Amino acid sequence: MKAFAALLATLATIDVTSAATGYFHKERSTSTPSLGRRWTSNNPYVTVEGSVCTVKPMGGGQDDGPNLLYAFNLCGSTALINLPGYYTVNTVLQTYLNNVEVRLTGAISYVPDIEYWSPASIYLTYQNATTYWFFSGSGITLHGGGTIDANGQTWWDYYAQNKNAGVAGGSSRTFARPIPLTVGNASNVIVDDISVINSPFWHNFVYQSTDVTYSNIQIRSISSNESAEAANSDGWDIYRSSYVTVRDSNVQNGDDCVSFKPNSTYMTVENMVCNGSHGISVGSLGQYAGETDIVANVYVRNISMSNAQNGARIKVFGGSNDTKSISGGGVGYVKNVTFQDFVNDNVDNPIYLTQCYSSSAQQCQDHPSTLSISDVHFINISGSASGLVPNNTVATLECSAECVDITASGTQLSPKNGTVGSGKYLCANLQDESTLDFQCTDVPITKG
Repeated sequence: MKAFAALLATLATIDVTSAATGYFHKERSTSTPSLGRRWTSNNPYVTVEGSVCTVKPMGGGQDDGPNLLYAFNLCGSTALINLPGYYTVNTVLQTYLNNVEVRLTGAISYVPDIEYWSPASIYLTYQNATTYWFFSGSGITLHGGGTIDANGQTWWDYYAQNKNAGVAGGSSRTFARPIPLTVGNASNVIVDDISVINSPFWHNFVYQSTDVTYSNIQIRSISSNESAEAANSDGWDIYRSSYVTVRDSNVQNGDDCVSFKPNSTYMTVENMVCNGSHGISVGSLGQYAGETDIVANVYVRNISMSNAQNGARIKVFGGSNDTKSISGGGVGYVKNVTFQDFVNDNVDNPIYLTQCYSSSAQQCQDHPSTLSISDVHFINISGSASGLVPNNTVATLECSAECVDITASGTQLSPKNGTVGSGKYLCANLQDESTLDFQCTDVPITKG
């Protein structure tokens, strides 16, 4: 908690513009660094010309990880690192860079070696997440049109036969499934024009960082085995971070398109195409008893959501009387969140807000959530529901404790094979339903 308090104190000093278009950092040049500085490489696979370092693949399926680490260490400050080839990686990548452009025009392919990666990948604590590559530092750009491929099919097949899920929405300490790219303990980072595919777990993780922008990212994890889906394949998860922007990207997966995990503030997500996902989600939050989770100042707009479980979603665990609970009982708040201009096509829950996530209805009745939800706005949410939720339901807003200042305007949702306005809107424990532009059907709280 001391570390988190220090982080909040630091964030309070940052000057940022907050407007109807979101929360943006200052733009930074991605021009090639000056060639005035020179290093000497003793590695035949790493060449240096001025301040430009280029890594040559070894080929033949040999591990390029040590050579990549050599280049990152040698050229880790005010440099350009060129990665034009196909790199086979079976070594954990932990890098710290300062004012460096990484130009990936080729591909990084992680060897699907579960026996190595599961115990060796870098442990990040939250929900037992681990990573192949911990990308840290300041003033970093990763771009170039290249690909990071985690060869997830081997992992998905193994997971389907050896269910070891760990905590809700997370991984397991005994079967860790790594994240291809984690921007962690970093500031002033740009990731642009990169494909991240076939992930065993989440695709991108922003971890304890500030001033990070992703743009023009292509994400795809679709299993070729119908009995072994790509599990927990979130596009982005953001944790203990601020001023993060995700925009102009395409996600084809089977879990959250973008997820704002605990202590995410000043988030902007815009111009996204999400297919097959679980929605753009605030949460899950309140999972760990006694922990404080905050998500605030989030702006999401211009989203195309197709064939998805949810559209705009907020998910908060119920309360708990167990002081060691890992399935509810956390405290904190969700505040100042706007979902705007969502177009839904075949989505189970185009609008979904629950304060009883992964909790039984009885638990939520006995122990309402101790994490509050307020100042949430749904603007111009349109399109069609899938019909999977019965009774023509197109939206659910269920709070176990009272939710305050929840508004909706410009709602144009229709049930499957129905017309706009004929769908049902389920509500529970909203302080004021008059701020919604649809008629609520009041229901008891149910399991989220």
